[in-house]
Amino acid sequence: MTKATDAADQLGLSYEMTQHGPVNSLEEAAAARGIEPARLIKTIVVRLSDDDYRFVLVPGDREIAWPKLRTLLGVKRMSMPDKDTAFAVTGYLRGTITPLGSTHAWPVIADERITGTISIGGGDFGTGITVDAGELAKALDATVADVTD
Repeated sequence: MTKATDAADQLGLSYEMTQHGPVNSLEEAAAARGIEPARLIKTIVVRLSDDDYRFVLVPGDREIAWPKLRTLLGVKRMSMPDKDTAFAVTGYLRGTITPLGSTHAWPVIADERITGTISIGGGDFGTGITVDAGELAKALDATVADVTD
């Protein structure tokens, strides 16, 4: 069990935990979890200003569309924090970041293409949580929008 699975339990999510060995790419991680890369969800932390961050959930085969995200959030600038700041604001190392069990419940934005059964980071390297995208978005009170290309 991890902080992420503890959080999933507290949210009442039905999920399956997957563990696998080291991987060198998103494609390898998807293969190890037995899913298509589009179903492996990346959690990206973005900084709007000092002490104001968001989790952005992005399908594995897509990238953040920064203009779309800025428009949605009503900001002109945002950035990605360095690894130390990302750890300080989430409690997770890069490559393991998930909104589940984060040390701070930053607002979540989920790309509208995230549907069906997905795998999100489980809070440790080689750990995934397979869950229904709609249930996850609802449990996290995520804003669902078109934020990727």
